[in-house]
Amino acid sequence: MMLRRLLTQTFIVLLAQGWLLYRGARTTDWPAFWAFLALFGLGSLAVGLFLLRHDPALLRERMTLPVHGNQSRRDKLLLLGVGLLWCFWLFGMGRDAAGHGFAGLPGWLQVLGALLFLGGYAMTAWTFAANSFASPAVRMQPERGHHVIDTGPYAHVRHPMYAGALLLFLGMPLLLGSPLGLLGFPIGAAVLALRTRWEEAALRAGLPGYDDYTHRVRCRFVPGLW
Repeated sequence: MMLRRLLTQTFIVLLAQGWLLYRGARTTDWPAFWAFLALFGLGSLAVGLFLLRHDPALLRERMTLPVHGNQSRRDKLLLLGVGLLWCFWLFGMGRDAAGHGFAGLPGWLQVLGALLFLGGYAMTAWTFAANSFASPAVRMQPERGHHVIDTGPYAHVRHPMYAGALLLFLGMPLLLGSPLGLLGFPIGAAVLALRTRWEEAALRAGLPGYDDYTHRVRCRFVPGLW
C-alpha cells in the first residue's frame, strides 16, 4: 500500500512539474527538460524507497498533506505561497530557457547544475537517515516521541534539509539553462531564512533541549558561514 502510494504521488508530482516546464517552453524537444525529470524522478524514488525500508513512519509523515491542527496558520500560508511560487518558477524557467534558444548557459554549468541537484537529494537522504521527525510542517510531534537530533548532519548545521534545498534552488536553473531562473535562489534562501526563524522559535518553546542545541551548533545552513 505504501509503495503504491509512493509511486503514485511521485508520478503525479513528476507529471505536474513536466507540464509546467512544457507550458513555459512550449516544447519537449529540450534535453535539459528530460534530464531534470529523470533526476527528479529517480531522486524522489530513491529517497522514498530508502524511507520505506528504514523509516516508514517518516515516509507516511512526508506523504501526508502538510496541514495539522498543531501547526501555525502562518506556516500553512507560507507553504501554500511556496507551492505557488514553485509553479511560477518552473513555468518561468521553461519560458526563459526557450527564449534563449535553450542555450542561455554553457554546457559545463548545466552539468554543474545536475551535480548540485543530486547533492541536494543526497543531503535530504542524509537528513532523513538522522532525523525521523523531519516533517514538512513546523510542529511538535509528541505522539512520535519528538526529541532533539544532534547527530549526522545535525552535528554541523541546524537545518541540513534546508541546506539541501539551497543546492536544489541553485542546481535547477543551472541544469535547465535558465539565467532568469537563478533569481529563485536568493528568493528561496530568503523564504527559508524566514521560516527558520519561526521554526526555531517554536522548537525553543516546545522541544526540551533545543535551546542548548542551538548554542552547541551555531550555523543554520552552511558550516562556518551561515
